[in-house]
Amino acid sequence: MPNIKLTIQYEGTRYIGWQKQQEGNSVQGQIEKAIKEITGEKVNLIASGRTDSGVHAIGQVANFLTDSLIPPDRFKFALNSKLPEDISIVESGKVADDFHARYDAIGKRYRYLIYNNPIRNPLYRRFAYHVPYSLDHDKMNKALKCFIGTHDFASFMASNSSIDNTIRTINVGSLCKNDDLLVFTIEGNGFLYNMIRIMVGTMVEIGRGRLEVYHIPNILKSKDRRMAGPTAPPQGLYLEKVYY
Repeated sequence: MPNIKLTIQYEGTRYIGWQKQQEGNSVQGQIEKAIKEITGEKVNLIASGRTDSGVHAIGQVANFLTDSLIPPDRFKFALNSKLPEDISIVESGKVADDFHARYDAIGKRYRYLIYNNPIRNPLYRRFAYHVPYSLDHDKMNKALKCFIGTHDFASFMASNSSIDNTIRTINVGSLCKNDDLLVFTIEGNGFLYNMIRIMVGTMVEIGRGRLEVYHIPNILKSKDRRMAGPTAPPQGLYLEKVYY
C-alpha cells in the first residue's frame, strides 16, 4: 500500500485540536472524512504531533496508507475539494513504506504572535495574543535566550501531563518586533505539553516587570510548574515546520 505524506495548514479556531475524539470537531477527523469520501477507505491518519484547540498550523505533517490509484501528488487537489476552507493540504506525495510522521520527526519550529497595543485589533483576535500592557522587549529577548540549550523543562509543562522525560533541547529562540506585533520563533528537538505557551507567558511576566531575566535559570532548576508564568492563550501559537 502506498504511504502518502501530507503537509497541512489549518486555522485551529473552531476545532478541538488535531486529534480525533469521541465528541467534537477535530482537524484529523475532517481530513480522514475527506480521504474516505475520495477513496472509500477508512484510514488512520498519523500526525507529527497534536495541536490543541485554537492552535494553528503552517506546516503540520501527516501520513496514511492507501490502496487508492490517485497519483500521490494529486491527493492535495482531491482532498482540498472536500475539506472546509480553514484546512488546506499544501503538499502531498509518496514516501517510504516505513515513514512515520510522528516517530521520524527530529525537530519542530513554532511561531508565537503577540499583539502589543493598548487597544485590541479585531483582525488579530483569532491569530495573536493581545497584551495591552507595555512590555520590555529587550528583557523578553534576553529571557528567551536563557531557554536555548538542553534543559529539564518540567517547570514549563502543563501540571496534568504524565510525561516522564522532560529534558528537551532548544536550538533557536528569537524575538522580532514588527510595529505592534511581536513574533517569537522557537525551534527544538521536541516540546512538552503547553511548553511554548508557558514559556511565552513567563516572558510576558518578565516584559511587564513581574519577573526578572535571572529568574529563568532558577525556574528551570526548580522543576516546579508553579514557579513559571501563566500559560499564554492558544490562538497565538503556530506549528510552522517539522524536520525529518
